[in-house]
Amino acid sequence: MTQTIDPGNPEAPTQAEDTGTGRHPAAATPGIVPAALRRRVPKYADLAPLMQFKKPEFSRAARLRRASTIWELREMAKRRTPQAPFDYTDGAAEAEITLRRARQAFLDIEFRPGILRDVSSIDLSTDILGKPSRLPVGIAPTGFTRMMQSEGEYAGSQAAAAAGIPYTLSTMGTASIEDVAAAAPDGRNWFQLYLWTDRDRSLELIERAAKAGNDTLMVTVDTAVAGARLRDVRNGMTIPPALTIKTVLDASYRPAWWFNFLTHEPLTFASLSRYTGTVADLINSMFDPTLTFEDLDWLRATWKGKLVVKGIQTVEDARRVADHGADGVVLSNHGGRQLDRAPIPFHLLPEVSAALKADNSDAAVILDTGIMSGADIIAALALGADFTLIGRAYLYGLMAGGRAGVDRALEILEKDMLRTMALLGVSRISELTPDHVRLLTK
Repeated sequence: MTQTIDPGNPEAPTQAEDTGTGRHPAAATPGIVPAALRRRVPKYADLAPLMQFKKPEFSRAARLRRASTIWELREMAKRRTPQAPFDYTDGAAEAEITLRRARQAFLDIEFRPGILRDVSSIDLSTDILGKPSRLPVGIAPTGFTRMMQSEGEYAGSQAAAAAGIPYTLSTMGTASIEDVAAAAPDGRNWFQLYLWTDRDRSLELIERAAKAGNDTLMVTVDTAVAGARLRDVRNGMTIPPALTIKTVLDASYRPAWWFNFLTHEPLTFASLSRYTGTVADLINSMFDPTLTFEDLDWLRATWKGKLVVKGIQTVEDARRVADHGADGVVLSNHGGRQLDRAPIPFHLLPEVSAALKADNSDAAVILDTGIMSGADIIAALALGADFTLIGRAYLYGLMAGGRAGVDRALEILEKDMLRTMALLGVSRISELTPDHVRLLTK
């Protein structure tokens, strides 16, 4: 005889015969139902706390707050920006293989976290080129920035100053050296230089940058000629954007962009007052295909501040520019916008870092190209970078929401970095080592 539950009195067991099958009869019937699982009619007092409906928000600020990744800012940017300037930012050279590989490189890693570490306080600050930066990332030089969104370089420099990080103005920027310095007087401003064939013109830019308080000169060396940026060719990209039938139709879907573009001051370049023509023509008129290491020596003798060389894509060239007096090297393939199938900076990073250390070089190793999250930045630092630069990542924020969008992009990256550091079990940048990252493919 065994006990079963009397349905009329669930708390009073009754006796039942074993069925002889080896199964207890009670196994086929439910046990006592807990009070919490018994059905009942809900009371209003129980429902009220669950019925806190938020008022819908449609403002730009609300949309930016809802963005939690750089990719989401990119989607916002695409909806708000005409195709030609968006594609100028988003695109790369030829088949865009280099850009895809650069981004994929950051995905093809495995983080190796440490546990049982005190990560209650995370410090993301670092020193770069002799001065502190609150975050291990700065804003890279980008051309035609006010064409992407009318606040352009002013938004970028002010957001960088507020975040306590460096901002780099491009020779092809659409605001003057002096105006950017005035817009962010408390910021750390760097100037990126394309050496003109006319050295006197280059010298004029260098002197203006020094007078405006820029402490670092970044010379770009991977632009003997312009890359084949096919999206720009297909879009008929010109400076300023031409009001063709196609652009007028495009404008009908993005009236805010065109209103801002047409009602603000026309584009003013860092290196020339005005320009009318295609992007390719402007680039080819500014790039010097005769540039050599002797020109780097001339720059080193001319510029008294920190000198950084951008566009390094081999270990040998990193060593050579350091030997010629560079204070830093930027491992970069120009965001995939020059040579397609170029080396991937993230893959090159460990070798360059090791080589410069073996040479007892003090040159800083800076990395750009492909960064789309704070985790990407932490991975680069772990593998030997002293600092990183972002271009598209901040431009997506700019196109999505002007200065507020750049602020949001930097906030997203900072939160990513803080979370990644904590989960890795490190509280300071100096604690990151190559042991924290394993490359899955190369």
